[in-house]
Amino acid sequence: MQGKVLIVDTIATNRIVLKVKLASAYYEVVQAGSLADAMKLVINDPPDLIISALKLQDGDAASLAAALKARPDTQDIPLLALACPPAAPDRLSALKAGVHDVLMKPVDDTLLLGRVRSLIRDHNASAEWRMRDDTSRALGLAEPAADFGPAGHCMMVSTESGRVQHWMLQVRPQMRSKLTHSTIANVLRNVEAAAAPDVFVLIVSPDPEASSATLRLIATLRANASTRHAGVLVLQTTADAGLAANALDLGADDLMTDGFDAEELALRLNALLKRKRRDAQLRANVRTEANAAGHDPLTGLHNRRYAMPHLNQVAIQARKTGRPLAVMVADLDHFKQVNDLYGHASGDAVLVEVAQRLRAGLRASDMVARIGGEEFLIIMPGTLPELARETALRICNQVGATPFEVPGNHNPIPVTISIGMAISGVSAKTTQEQYYGADMLDQADKALYSAKLRGRNRVTLSRPAA
Repeated sequence: MQGKVLIVDTIATNRIVLKVKLASAYYEVVQAGSLADAMKLVINDPPDLIISALKLQDGDAASLAAALKARPDTQDIPLLALACPPAAPDRLSALKAGVHDVLMKPVDDTLLLGRVRSLIRDHNASAEWRMRDDTSRALGLAEPAADFGPAGHCMMVSTESGRVQHWMLQVRPQMRSKLTHSTIANVLRNVEAAAAPDVFVLIVSPDPEASSATLRLIATLRANASTRHAGVLVLQTTADAGLAANALDLGADDLMTDGFDAEELALRLNALLKRKRRDAQLRANVRTEANAAGHDPLTGLHNRRYAMPHLNQVAIQARKTGRPLAVMVADLDHFKQVNDLYGHASGDAVLVEVAQRLRAGLRASDMVARIGGEEFLIIMPGTLPELARETALRICNQVGATPFEVPGNHNPIPVTISIGMAISGVSAKTTQEQYYGADMLDQADKALYSAKLRGRNRVTLSRPAA
């Protein structure tokens, strides 16, 4: 499944029609007929996205957004609302309350699914940073995210300078942020000359060539180191559902599909600035505050102190969502002989190179930590057993196939590695959240012991007891 979506609508027929569309796109769908029922479901089993009717029998989408924001465990769940036109005042009220977007019926299926993909992708990406921030917080390292910050900088990008300057005059009184303008051709040049904007507003004209250039710019901004974390809002002057969905899939954070509206644009920009500011602080917490206490000084990998709380956070999330999780314990074979034969300095050099090879064999979402002298922990969220085993075998080959060149030694040092692997849900021994991670580590440890007994330089998967 691509994610869990909660549909909230008083009318059962509306829920069924929407469920069919989402289920055919491989989303898990749950339903609620009221705001009260929706909150019960959200608290018990949080979804990745909520799609709500703008009006409900016991409230509206704005009330649902407020209820979500009032709880720390639900405040980050994205909310998409569907409305029957005309609904301009209610639409703006919903956006002010924290609803991510309001789509007007009849909703184009391409745009709807594009919006769903984008919101769930952004939610999951932020959730990973929040989980790592929770780990830092458990270590007593991170400060709470502040709900305020500098005014920010928004750059409006368009080929029509005169019209955009007029729009900026209407938006400026409603924002604290600096507003500037650039053409598509000069965006990167302007970024190189000054600090990158916090948010780009890409204005799409009806001209096919210009709209294609705008879409290409989204990909360019996401690939550029100085702009990849900036917000991107696409403003369409002419509605085009296919182009809108394409923009979201390329990495746009938000859309305005019905042309310019000063109040709506200001609302969306302020919300986007707030989200980007919070995400930036989460990344800073993880990268700086946890760095000293949570890293091994020799290899630069996370250490056991950081890895164990993080493993438990990931294991809890895997149990709650039913998503797969692979945990590996990797141990260098006969490493004491390396230290005895070549010296501890050479042994340290081997450990540093092993850490580099491990990192090279993993995805950005995976985590590797040094948890003992020559022992490493690998955490792979969202990983099916087949892919986990392929990765483990590749790591064995990356370590064992090429001997290690160590300064001061004329001959390369041959080293192999053994790996024990555990998969979430296999032979789980505890129902207590605080022990989920320790349970998986214990399974992986036993699988590692089996790999050592069977001759080393191999991968062994934990099996349920008979």
